[in-house]
Amino acid sequence: MRSGELLAHTFHHLYDMTVHGLRFFTVYGPRQRPDLAIHKFARQLLTDQPITMYGDGTSRRDYTFVDDIVDGILKSLRRAKGLDDPEYEIITLGGSETTQLKDLISGIADAMEIAPEIEQLPTQPGDVTRTYADISKAKELLDWQPETPIEEGLQVFADWVTDYYADRPVLEV
Repeated sequence: MRSGELLAHTFHHLYDMTVHGLRFFTVYGPRQRPDLAIHKFARQLLTDQPITMYGDGTSRRDYTFVDDIVDGILKSLRRAKGLDDPEYEIITLGGSETTQLKDLISGIADAMEIAPEIEQLPTQPGDVTRTYADISKAKELLDWQPETPIEEGLQVFADWVTDYYADRPVLEV
């Protein structure tokens, strides 16, 4: 990621291009990649498998609903179009609020109306205990902040994933 940002900075400098490098924090929502936690948990629920939880569930992540990310991208494009002089900015788009892993699991289970069975495993080596997006630059430059509470986003995802797997086999977890 950093090498791409450096390359983009070079193009900005050499060709007077506006470049906004957008950093996304844990994007989730309909059509989310199946290898990511929320989708994996949903598939485990749909197939009556225990949800694998690494650690004690107190790790925290900053989740961002896909519609909020799209809004940030559009605001970045509008800003770039309206500038008189080219600029180079790295801008973080994130939920700016953390959710504990055990609350995330409860939230998706509640949204799907399925009681989860939890299989607690040891913390994975190298896993961090907390991620948190600093969106101050996105607020300042783009007048952007996320609008979708995690509960609302999880419900939208739960509705989609339930419908999606209603007429096709659930991917193996």
